[in-house]
Amino acid sequence: MQTHAHPAEETHASDAASAPAAAAAEQEEGRPVKPGDHVWLVDGSGFIFRAYHALPPLTRKSDGLPVGAVHGFAAMLHKLLMSMNAGKKPTHLAVIFDAGRETFRNEIYPEYKANRPEPPEDLVPQFELIRKVTEAFGVPAVEQEGFEADDLIATYARQAREAGATVHIVSSDKDLMQLVRDGVTLYDAMKDREIGPDEVMKRFGVPPEKVPDVQALAGDSTDNIPGVPGIGVKTAAQLINEYGSLENLLEHAGEIRQPKRRERLIEHAEDARLSKKLVTLDDHVPVAVPLSAFAVKKPDPEKLIGFLKGLEFTTLTSRIARDLGVDAAKIPAQEVTVSSWQPPKEEEPEEEAEETRQFSPLHVALERARVPFTHEGYELITDLETLRAWLHEARAQGYFAFDIETTSLDAMQADIVGFALALAPDRAAYVPVGHVKAGGGLDLEGGGSDMAQLDLDTALAELKPLLEDPAVLKLAQNVKYDDLVLSRHGIRIRPFDDTMLISYVLDAGRWSHGMDELAKRHLDHIPISFKDVAGRGKKAVTFDKVDPRRACEYAGEDADITLRLWLILKARLWQECKCTVYETLERPLAPVLVDMERAGVLVDRAALARLSKEFTEKIHELEREIYDLAGMEFNVGSTRQLAEVLFDRLGLKSEKKTARGARSTDNEVLEELAANGVEIAAKVLQWRQLTKLRSTYTEALVKHINPQTGRVHTSFSMAATNTGRLASTDPNLQNIPVRTPEGRKIRAAFIAPEGARLISADYSQIELRVLAHVADVKRLQQAFREGLDIHTMTASEMFGVPIEGMDPLIRRKAKAINFGIIYGISAHGLSRQLGIPKEEAADYIKTYFERFPEIRDYMDRTKAFVREHGYVETIFGRRVHFPNIHAKNPTIRAFNERAAINAPIQGSAADIIRRAMIRMPEALKEQGLNAKMLLQVHDELVFEVPEKEVERTMETVVRVMEHAPEPAVHMKVPLKVDARAASNWEEAH
Repeated sequence: MQTHAHPAEETHASDAASAPAAAAAEQEEGRPVKPGDHVWLVDGSGFIFRAYHALPPLTRKSDGLPVGAVHGFAAMLHKLLMSMNAGKKPTHLAVIFDAGRETFRNEIYPEYKANRPEPPEDLVPQFELIRKVTEAFGVPAVEQEGFEADDLIATYARQAREAGATVHIVSSDKDLMQLVRDGVTLYDAMKDREIGPDEVMKRFGVPPEKVPDVQALAGDSTDNIPGVPGIGVKTAAQLINEYGSLENLLEHAGEIRQPKRRERLIEHAEDARLSKKLVTLDDHVPVAVPLSAFAVKKPDPEKLIGFLKGLEFTTLTSRIARDLGVDAAKIPAQEVTVSSWQPPKEEEPEEEAEETRQFSPLHVALERARVPFTHEGYELITDLETLRAWLHEARAQGYFAFDIETTSLDAMQADIVGFALALAPDRAAYVPVGHVKAGGGLDLEGGGSDMAQLDLDTALAELKPLLEDPAVLKLAQNVKYDDLVLSRHGIRIRPFDDTMLISYVLDAGRWSHGMDELAKRHLDHIPISFKDVAGRGKKAVTFDKVDPRRACEYAGEDADITLRLWLILKARLWQECKCTVYETLERPLAPVLVDMERAGVLVDRAALARLSKEFTEKIHELEREIYDLAGMEFNVGSTRQLAEVLFDRLGLKSEKKTARGARSTDNEVLEELAANGVEIAAKVLQWRQLTKLRSTYTEALVKHINPQTGRVHTSFSMAATNTGRLASTDPNLQNIPVRTPEGRKIRAAFIAPEGARLISADYSQIELRVLAHVADVKRLQQAFREGLDIHTMTASEMFGVPIEGMDPLIRRKAKAINFGIIYGISAHGLSRQLGIPKEEAADYIKTYFERFPEIRDYMDRTKAFVREHGYVETIFGRRVHFPNIHAKNPTIRAFNERAAINAPIQGSAADIIRRAMIRMPEALKEQGLNAKMLLQVHDELVFEVPEKEVERTMETVVRVMEHAPEPAVHMKVPLKVDARAASNWEEAH
């Protein structure tokens, strides 16, 4: 291999050790390398930066020392040591680091790596710790002034190979690929794959020994290597394969047919020669530490565990101690300090206090995320080579933001138009795969000229391994949509972080969690709107008809914003101790919902058609009755005309007004009139309900049947409510009324296919059970444990009547109060619901609190807490904010207080069913069951099950649902689930 002309060359005509090396060899314990040995050389810099960028910043709790990169590095090194194949276990192992930025290459070319920014301030003190933790693992940490780690790796690799050993270089760095040959491979630890000559050939188009020639032509802007302008890796590979070497190419540059290429090669020949010196690794470094010193030895548990405990890595320490077979509790923590860092003083002047905040995880994240949006770093990718380079960099970095662009918001029918990825703030790319112009083809210039774009299948084939790589974190905003679209192409995004869900965990109740809102709030940036790109009104087009250059700006910004939001929000998630909520209630639910949405539910078209006809006939009949009562015909759906009939023509009274001051005819007004015996009001209410059922369900559901699957696929929104309840849209299947005959008929149109049954599993009175738990209501708890009818028991407590032979009317009153209390029902509301005087209703509520004083105490405590903190929490730690809890308007303030009382109850119930849904797929799989979870409607789950598996499935479903809170929360009352199976949803409910 070619070596470099630099002063050190004069000191080693052979590979004989220098005096310092000889001295080191005498001092170091070890074993010389011999044939059959396995030498593992870890690229320390690659591990460091991957560890640093893998997660938001982390600090030691006791003093604020930044340790995120150290933690990630230690975890990666431990994983590497534990996962090494028995046949390739190292006999010799070392981690090789860069000693500094100045090397012999800077003497050759002072501008070498001049463009590289200084390492982040919070990373600098961690370099020393990373070297110490490497040594604590019993692994040599090697570095040498004047040489890059890559040169040391090249030298040790040559020495080991010449000694007959096999060499494994732990790195995926393209600069080290020139070292690959028989007996020397690269090992990508994150992807658990080896990189041999074939993989290098795919990456560079030339064998490993020719990689420096290709790099010399292509140059590298990151390291400020000049290369030859206008020549990329693909062209460079073609030229080297044709001419054999860089020098031969430059000697024959005048023969190149393409004029521009010929001129550039002649003009920049010396730049190419210089570039080759810069990119070629020196494999004859006079190394100070001999290869024999890398002989593997077991780590000293006292040293390693003590060091990790000193860094306060509790979970990692326990895991490593378990793997080492020692008791971590018996090993004392070491004192771990860093010479380049001092903890902030307790008393500091104002101006110095700002400096001490520079290592705060949130502060560092904010600094990274608030790079100006220039869009200058966005790239439109239209060739495979460039795409592969971006994907390679994303894999090496260990995380990237991702977003797809499609033709529709319906994930089950959307076609992929392109995808974007972002690697850093203001650095993103867009890959068009489905753009067309109105007449067909891809028009980029406006004058009819076409530009190539990648084929969808080709692009997805390149993308799939990265999206499913367990070692690379994918960042997305509303990942569920992307995952569902890609699942139809055989791709699942794993693992991922979702900025929408992180925001929801942190700020539920404060604001919405869409990208535009989050960008404005956290980045002070207004994103490019979809309408600005796709047009407005009649001029609007689908995204496939947008100019790809404009699409690149729009989609690239989306990915860029997502990455920036992740930096900020993920740091807050750690800082505010909400990781558990995100990791156990939000992130794992998204893939479950994707499977449910993709499964869809079968509906009976004929049944819906019959219902539409039935509802239409009933609507016409009601209209005739309304006309008779009004003494005239009018548009029943017109609120203005209805108001004129009710209040002018019939002389009815109501003081309620609309926001614009008009006389209100909303349902509340009509219900009050109907309760007072006004027949026309009751008829209009029936008319409204039937017209809504017809338009929303019997007619709309048919339009929602997917032509490919023949099923209805609703979409579940995870961040639409403040309390954790899911919302169903397009179509909304959660608002089908279950207490009316018409609503039940609609549910009967949801059917099981032949040979299957639908199972409906419904929590019984879950919110009352949660109330009994959180308010610690002893009487309610005892009743639930004994399996009593809770409403009958409440009636007996309140009204002093025996349970046996209780009047159903009394039970109904107790039921209304039980459920009303949860939602902060007033005396006025209860009086309307039960049709009793307001005074009587007030007495009922008073009596209720006298019988169950714990509930009143809970309400008072909750109101006091929310006034002080501005939020409440569920039993699982989900936080719901109430920013208007101190509103000056008493109506708004009272509403927020009632909502705050209800949120821990409703939110805890929602969290319980989320936990059940997350555990359900694995539980069914463990039992060998083929059931599919289709729907979640409030406290109910609906499954489609093969007939022969119905009983076993119901047993599993009930068990999972009833034990969902465990082990995080041990309920003081048992949960009860009722499950039934039938051929349609209504019969199963």
